[in-house]
Parts: sequence; C-alpha cells; structure tokens
Amino acid sequence: MKRRRSLFIHLSHIRLLAQKFALVILFLSAFVLMLVNKTDTILIEKTSSVATDVVTPMIDVLVIPAKILAQVYDYFHDLKQVREDNLKLKEENRQLNLLYERARALEIENKLLSGLLNFVVPPEAEYVTARVVAEEGDAFSHSLIAYIGNKDVTRGQIAISDKGVVGRVDKVSNVYAKILLITDINSRIPVMVEKTRVRGIVAGDNTMFPKLVFTPLGAELNVGDRVVTSGVSGVFPAGLPVGKVVGVSKYEIKIKPFTNLEELEYVKLVSYNLDDMFSAEEQGKEDE
Repeated sequence: MKRRRSLFIHLSHIRLLAQKFALVILFLSAFVLMLVNKTDTILIEKTSSVATDVVTPMIDVLVIPAKILAQVYDYFHDLKQVREDNLKLKEENRQLNLLYERARALEIENKLLSGLLNFVVPPEAEYVTARVVAEEGDAFSHSLIAYIGNKDVTRGQIAISDKGVVGRVDKVSNVYAKILLITDINSRIPVMVEKTRVRGIVAGDNTMFPKLVFTPLGAELNVGDRVVTSGVSGVFPAGLPVGKVVGVSKYEIKIKPFTNLEELEYVKLVSYNLDDMFSAEEQGKEDE
C-alpha cells in the first residue's frame, strides 16, 4: 500500500513539473518553427538567385539563332527594297537624260530664235518601241534586226535610244525591221557641232567610231565637242544628239556615239512626218 502511494506521489510531481514547463516548451517550439521557416525563405531566395544566374545565359544562347534569323530576314528585305529603289532611280535617270538632251537643244534653239518672230513649233513626233532580236556586225555592214509586230513602221524612220541617234530603218518586213546603224559604211547623217554650229556629215566606216567629214576648212573642232543632227536634207530633224568628238587630226575627225551600240536591247523608231511636209511642198511647186 505504501508503495502504491509513493508511486502516485511521484507521478503527481512529474505531472506538475510538466505543467510548469509546458508553456516554455511551447514558446521554444514556436521559436524553432519560426527559425526554420525563416531559414527556408533565405534558402529559397538563394536557390532562385542561383537558378536565375545559371538559366539566363542559357536562354540568351538559345535566343541567338532567332536573332540571327531575324537579322537575315531584315537584311534581305532591305536588299529587295534597295533593288527596287535602284530600278526606280535608273528609270528616273533615263528620263532625266532625255529631258537634259532636249533642254540643251531647246536652249540653243532659243538663242538662235530669240531675235525671230512668228516661229512655228514643229509637230510632235510619233514613235514605236521595238526590241532588238539580232545583230549584223561584220566587215561589210553594221545593222540590227528589231521586232515590230504589227506596228506601223516605214523605211527611213529614225532609230534612237535614250541617249541619242542609233540609225535609221533600212528595210521593213511583216514583223521585223532592219536598222542601219550610224557606224555602217552606208550611213550618212547631216550634223553640226552643238557649240560652234559647224556643219558636216557623220559617215560610218564599219568601226565603232564613225568619221566627221565635209566640215569647212579651218573649222574649230575640239575633243569633247558634242555633235547633234543639223536637220539638213530633211531626213533627221535638228538637235538630236549623235555623239562627241574623240579624235581630231589632220586627216580625220573621229566621233564616238553617245549610245553603246553593242548593248542595245530596245530602240525607238521615230517618225517626225518630215516626208509628208516635203511631199506637200513638192506638190505645191508642181501645182504652180
């Protein structure tokens, strides 16, 4: 009996001691939990920072091909735009060259006609654009074959490029026209030096540099002088650019055509209706 009572008293002391320290234990547990939670947050932040430092360069490396593809696309897109702009500029330059040549001729004509009254403006020219399909260049002839289709082209019409006179129509078939170039040995074009108004004839000799012949003795000619049609004989109207003087010697004067005749792809076959004008004049003389 004594033993049981002693055991009961001992358990009561343990229970009382546990009750006394229960609150302390709770506080300690709460503190430990808070410490663990804080430690986990720092660990998570450190882990996240390390992961960011490691993954970010990898992402940058993976993005490089996409950036390169984007740059390549932009390059070819810009290249295409540059090509289109270049074609537009070439066409504008061609038009400006035509306007420039016409302006030069008009300026000189204006100086000559400034003292005249009642000047009548000549009629507008009619032309057909034809594609060059063949060349005939040998020791005996310099000519081109151009496709004209069903266009109205007649013998004697002038062939010009965007830079100047090329030749004239020599023969016409159903859909083709033969163009006698100004370098052909049978070609003769009445011309004059644009600056000094000295007249002569550009005569082909089957070379790339025809001669200027029948110029007055003592005529002032210099390398670089521009040569244009004079309008004499009624075949070519006045003021069309032909070429420039590239050689002056005692025996001959060489002319270089403005147009590179070896690279022609298209020509304009122009009719100034001069034949109709001269036919009308002749008819009028006959009626008198």
